[in-house]
Amino acid sequence: MLTTFATAFGLASLALAAPASSIHARADAKFAYGAEKVRGVNLGGWFVLEPWITPSLFDALDIAAVDEWTYTATLGKDEARTRLSNHWNTFITQSDFSAIAAAGMNHVRIPIGYWSITPNDGEPYVQGAYEKLGEALNWASEAGLKVIIDLHGAPGSQNGFDNSGHYGAINWGQGDSVIQTIDAIVKIRNDYSNHPAVSTIELLNEPMGGSINMETIKQFYKDGWGNLWDSPVAIAFSDAFQGVTSWNDWGAGLDRLILDTHHYEIFDNAVLKLNAGEHIATACSFGAQMRASNKWTISGEWTGAMTDCARYLNGYGRGARYDGTFAGSSYVGSCDGKSTGSVSQLSQPERDDMRKYIEAQLDAYESKEGWVFWTWKTEGAPGWDMGDMLANGVFPSPVTSRNFPGQCGY
Repeated sequence: MLTTFATAFGLASLALAAPASSIHARADAKFAYGAEKVRGVNLGGWFVLEPWITPSLFDALDIAAVDEWTYTATLGKDEARTRLSNHWNTFITQSDFSAIAAAGMNHVRIPIGYWSITPNDGEPYVQGAYEKLGEALNWASEAGLKVIIDLHGAPGSQNGFDNSGHYGAINWGQGDSVIQTIDAIVKIRNDYSNHPAVSTIELLNEPMGGSINMETIKQFYKDGWGNLWDSPVAIAFSDAFQGVTSWNDWGAGLDRLILDTHHYEIFDNAVLKLNAGEHIATACSFGAQMRASNKWTISGEWTGAMTDCARYLNGYGRGARYDGTFAGSSYVGSCDGKSTGSVSQLSQPERDDMRKYIEAQLDAYESKEGWVFWTWKTEGAPGWDMGDMLANGVFPSPVTSRNFPGQCGY
């Protein structure tokens, strides 16, 4: 049952009067946020399709689909369920959780869409991922990993990206879409918040602040917190593309909040022109911004890539800014050797630069509460696939090791 907005507001008001010592602690917390560093990886492309992570699924449909909505609509429910069930059962397995833990991680962030939790009648999506999530939580527990369950797609799309499930218009905030999103959060709470592996529930991935009224987003965050405040989890919320320090004056008295900020240095032509040293300096500077936040703050998505060359990264068939094939962009350099395959095909100087960049980001984000890399596995996207980078010595293993220490000066 959805907790009413009035009730949620009342709970928030009570929290405002709570003693300071209770704001960031509770006895049943499953991870010592603020005391221990978050070191984790996203399981992107598993329960929410993204064409650049699993291009083979989309290539098989010959340009008929660009996101999970059109993928399922093109195939129809029976065939879509067959193909996606196979994907859910094979793309990530229990052995991945063991490998993640062995590399020194303590968290996985698992994206999932509302359609897998509280589906709407008449939509093409198929279900089954939510039940698989329950199995994944058991695997995480056995591996000693904590889980951030991340609501990655909301009704109407909160950002218009393919990773919201439906590429195109941003309609979240209209009609009863916000209430439906709270319903999904409540079901996650009821079903999984007491699982020993679930340390955090993230209210919504990357709502597009500005395109969506910020007061709508802030009220949703308060109501989401109101529905989770009495559960043994931390509550993560996106910076909504507003910047980490923009939230310093918001959320007083709401305990166990984790601000999730995503740092990518590739989705703008000016940034793409930076050399490796300038990318590193930018990452170190971003760490300083994180330290200026008055909340627990993690970089919940980031990458080792310094180009947007990965095939379909900007959307199915939409090209790359780096080589000028993306609409409105201008040529910076060639994407040869950077769009598919493994980091093993890069030159040694390129691999060294990528490792330097990754280590600088690790240091920057650990100067605050920590990080969750995007992503664990792809079908071949150099710089984005942690498993591939670990195998080729580009990502530190264990994650605390450094070949290039002290780049950020802290």
